[in-house]
Amino acid sequence: MQKKKFYQELYIQVLIAIILGILLGKFYPELGEKMKFLGDAFIKLVKMIIAPIIFITLTLGIAHMSDLKKVGRIAAKAMIYFITFSTLALVIGLIVANVVQPGAGLNIDPATLSGDVSMYASKAHETTLTGFLINIIPETLISPLVGDNILQVLLVAILFGVALVLTKEKSQKVTDFLQMMSFPIFKIVHILMKLAPIGAFGAIAFTVGKYGLASIINLIYLVATFYFTSILFVTLVLGSVAWYNGFNIFKLLRYLKEELLLVLGTSSSEAALPTLMEKMEKAGCSKTIVGMVIPTGYSFNLDGTNIYMTLASLFIAQALNIHLSLEKQIILLLVAMLSSKGAAGVTGAGFITLAATLAVVPEIPIAGMTLILGIDKFMSECRALTNVIGNSVATVVVANWENQLDKDQLQLALNHPRRIENDLEV
Repeated sequence: MQKKKFYQELYIQVLIAIILGILLGKFYPELGEKMKFLGDAFIKLVKMIIAPIIFITLTLGIAHMSDLKKVGRIAAKAMIYFITFSTLALVIGLIVANVVQPGAGLNIDPATLSGDVSMYASKAHETTLTGFLINIIPETLISPLVGDNILQVLLVAILFGVALVLTKEKSQKVTDFLQMMSFPIFKIVHILMKLAPIGAFGAIAFTVGKYGLASIINLIYLVATFYFTSILFVTLVLGSVAWYNGFNIFKLLRYLKEELLLVLGTSSSEAALPTLMEKMEKAGCSKTIVGMVIPTGYSFNLDGTNIYMTLASLFIAQALNIHLSLEKQIILLLVAMLSSKGAAGVTGAGFITLAATLAVVPEIPIAGMTLILGIDKFMSECRALTNVIGNSVATVVVANWENQLDKDQLQLALNHPRRIENDLEV
């Protein structure tokens, strides 16, 4: 295959689009705001294909396995990993907030707070166990395929995959049909990714145009602390996990550079989900592992969101001069552990889970969320990036645990990513 020019590389195109979007939003803010539709349209296009990809990938992964106990074991190991590291992310956010104290010195009177956060507070009930159970059960067997609730798609895909295993001989034609369907489905993904630079341009131009680069100066300390904490988590915690499992976290980030730049430009981890699943499979992880771990991780393994929750909660308390004892902080941590899992599948989980957490911790007024409402957009990129990286690492780790990782293929992908990228384009 003929080597592509540097400007034909998708990640270069996305990077250029992000820079152009920032410049447009900075110097022509009104025009930048009007570019919002480009980002929204691209996200809608990607969401259009997510449900079919998850359904086909997970269903086929289970259908090709004859041992259903193995499927259950994979799911259990994935959940153990998710609970462990998402909780660790909450703890790290709590520790950094206590050490750095980004909200100290603002001395804001809670009585002066204004702003409408009722939309987020009203959705907080969805993070309860009852709301979670209602959220995961679809109206019909096929309704998840035309919706955007990942958990419902997972439930139907698992049930359908198990049914195909139990009726293997009679259902072979159905399995073959799904296998054939996967080829055009992923080709659609490749077509849509050509539009990624346009989507990234529109999204970043709107963000800078509406909020402005200067609008975060007064709260830059919180934003910087959040980015620092997330980088610390990725390099030290996830880096150590990667090293223990025989791969380099920085090489993995290089391998996923296109997906990470796309997430950075659109502030949406969902934008990268289709190609992330394909790339992790090309990196040596089995189809079953990829199909189970990544979609489930998008709901249960939100490392970036968890760091944000404890960090933002303590920032609000510090800004309002509210002292939280160690006991209260532990309660805050436990509540955040539950609300972060209960919010799986809830749109806009970051801010909504924060509202749910503060609603159960009366010492911190939920109106304090107005302090970070204006800069939340600038932290959403980091949340999404950390979430995507965390789920990528989780996929390799669970595949390694289950001996369903082709280590030679993984090293080929990480050391020679161009070969894999060329294969994906065929």
